[in-house]
Parts: sequence; structure tokens; C-alpha cells
Amino acid sequence: QVQLVESGGGLVQAGESLRLSCEASESINSFTLMMWYRQAPGNQREWVASITPGGNTNYANSVKGRFAISRDNAKNTVYLRMNSLKPEDTAVYYCSAKRLTLNYWGPGTQVTVSS
Repeated sequence: QVQLVESGGGLVQAGESLRLSCEASESINSFTLMMWYRQAPGNQREWVASITPGGNTNYANSVKGRFAISRDNAKNTVYLRMNSLKPEDTAVYYCSAKRLTLNYWGPGTQVTVSS
């Protein structure tokens, strides 16, 4: 049973930084893709970033240049470093892991950015 647990969310002011963590219950090398999504109230879930086992990354245009996804295979953990945070980044952030056709989700962590 795959479990993902996000942590690191909180309340920060605009311009500050935050690092989210996603710890998996098993080797993240067993997943074909690790991803971060976010969902703000009234909005659809938005894909934010992804990273392959080889370390290739992709980002949504809204966060490109500000966010960085990374992985620590030894810790079964994926990170999302968020710099220059904006109020519009406020959302619940979810970790997702893909294995073949299946996707797994964490419960989410709240990020609130005040102006």
C-alpha cells in the first residue's frame, strides 16, 4: 500500500520561501514520475512540477523560475522549494506518485502566502 505524506506547509509573507517535503512509504525509484499539484479554493487542481527518476524536471509556467522540485532517493523523499512566493500561490499542495497507469496521492499540506 503506497502512502505519501506531505509536510512543510505554513503561513509566510509574499517574497519569502518555503520547502515542502513528500515522503513515500517505499522507494521513489519505483515510481515513473513524482509530481506536485496544488488546489486553491474554487479552483481546479493544478499541476505544478514533476521530476523523473533521472532527475529531469518540468514546471507549470506559473511557477517556472521560482519553484524547484528535487528528490532524495535515499530518503524516499521529493521536495518542492518555493521561492519568491506570491499570494496567488496560496493553495493546498499535494504530492503525487505515478507507477505505470496508477497515481497515488498524499493528503496535502496547506501553503498560505500573505501580502
